[in-house]
Amino acid sequence: MKRSMTLTYEVGSGLYVNVTNKCPCNCTFCIRNNGDGAYGSDPLWLEHQPSADELIESIKTRDLAKYSEVVFCGYGEPTCELETMLRVADYIKSISSIKTRLNTNGLGNIINKRRIEPELKGRLDSVSVSLNAPTKEEYDEVTRPSFKDVDCFAAMFEFAQEVKKYVPEVMFTVVDVIGEDKIELSRQLADKAGIRLRVREYISG
Repeated sequence: MKRSMTLTYEVGSGLYVNVTNKCPCNCTFCIRNNGDGAYGSDPLWLEHQPSADELIESIKTRDLAKYSEVVFCGYGEPTCELETMLRVADYIKSISSIKTRLNTNGLGNIINKRRIEPELKGRLDSVSVSLNAPTKEEYDEVTRPSFKDVDCFAAMFEFAQEVKKYVPEVMFTVVDVIGEDKIELSRQLADKAGIRLRVREYISG
């Protein structure tokens, strides 16, 4: 495992912010299981947990006008370092009109032991929540969350529904490797919640 301090990196037209390596899940399809970086980036395993100031300094080296959005993602769950992420989001909003997106497992309320949805208002333009599977049993099998005494599937789904009150765009995602039948069931579940489903291509490294 190679480590570096790759705090920002490019994917397509987006600038991605590698907030943390912490994550309470161990998804079977996670790109972290297959390599040290993503989409040709330098290693995303961090030498230490970056501060908000470090992340902001990395963003300052980028020309935000080049990008369509800034995405909080990287090699961990950004809400594990919620205060850091929010400080960085505040900084971005203070200097630019660029859109901001959070890619999340939707377990931020459990992680932070409070409801975090209201704190995202005005800081994020979009939230992408990993639905991963259409049922609790399949979700637990694929996502493998470390919280064993909580219904993480229900918590994730509730977060997605609640965050719609505070963030303009919310979507669910699944990875194409779960198969067409489960994708269709996931789409039906998302439709009932009034949330768009995006099917992501599995990336092996």
